[in-house]
Amino acid sequence: METVVIALGGNAVLQPGQRGTFEEQLANVATTARAIRLVLEDGYRVVVTHGNGPQVGNIMLQNEEARGVVPPFPLDACGAESQGLLGYMLVRSLISELRTHGLERAVVALMTMTVVSPEDPAFQNPTKPIGPFYSQARAMELIVQRGYEMREDSGRGWRRVVPSPDPLEIVEAATIRRLVEEGVVVVASGGGGIPVVRTSDGGIAGVEAVIDKDLAAHRLAEVVDADVLLILTDVEAAALNYGTPAQKDLVGRIPYGEMLRYQREGHFRAGSMGPKVEAALRFVGSCRGRKARRAVIASLYRAREALRGEAGTCIVGDEV
Repeated sequence: METVVIALGGNAVLQPGQRGTFEEQLANVATTARAIRLVLEDGYRVVVTHGNGPQVGNIMLQNEEARGVVPPFPLDACGAESQGLLGYMLVRSLISELRTHGLERAVVALMTMTVVSPEDPAFQNPTKPIGPFYSQARAMELIVQRGYEMREDSGRGWRRVVPSPDPLEIVEAATIRRLVEEGVVVVASGGGGIPVVRTSDGGIAGVEAVIDKDLAAHRLAEVVDADVLLILTDVEAAALNYGTPAQKDLVGRIPYGEMLRYQREGHFRAGSMGPKVEAALRFVGSCRGRKARRAVIASLYRAREALRGEAGTCIVGDEV
């Protein structure tokens, strides 16, 4: 039985144009649960991870608006809140979906911490925008009053930017492995995991950062020795010259070396397809002579077809 790590994109929880009410998000997650159920029906062991951008942004906005009433929480705690919320929605929806179709599987969401290095260059160059938009005047106040790093974001206003360090390890790795081996459907590393660093006394401490969920999905796939990393998003496949008249979707099997060349040519934008391709290449490229692996980038709504080789971009080792 093969193990697949499913990395869900933002459209799995929130669709463009929606306000982001709990009811809207829960309805979207119910649709996502159907896609996961189809994968389980095809005989895979399944581990699920997901992003949390809109949710953690909303929590930070709530913090900002209620600052005079209740104390605001640090960014790692906000990430933990969003991880719990989305884990609840996913587990609730998956249990309902599976039982409706006669599948009895244990499903659990595990609060997950991801270790990063305090020496990561990202801490000296924060680039990840989070939270609400501000006027320039308010942004300057936040720089002085709270020490935030603020940058103008594509003409839409000013936003806080935070470090996005590379994920190194998952604190709960051994527990996740045991659960997967026992056949449990595990939801883990939500939002890339809660960012922490190792302390000199052997403990851990939270840090003000966010972790890319696709790069964290690669770490999760390594933890469970997955056969497939399935990255689901809102497009049908990775593409060359995306958004131009020369766009070419990369549908079907693409050798590792060919995909690496496309990456180095700059076809995959940072902040969108870039991290997905990087995670896929890390996963396929790290097999080092062990069992063959494949990484698939596809539409959420074609997850089953993508695993069957009928949709999406499937990156495979050069020898395959």
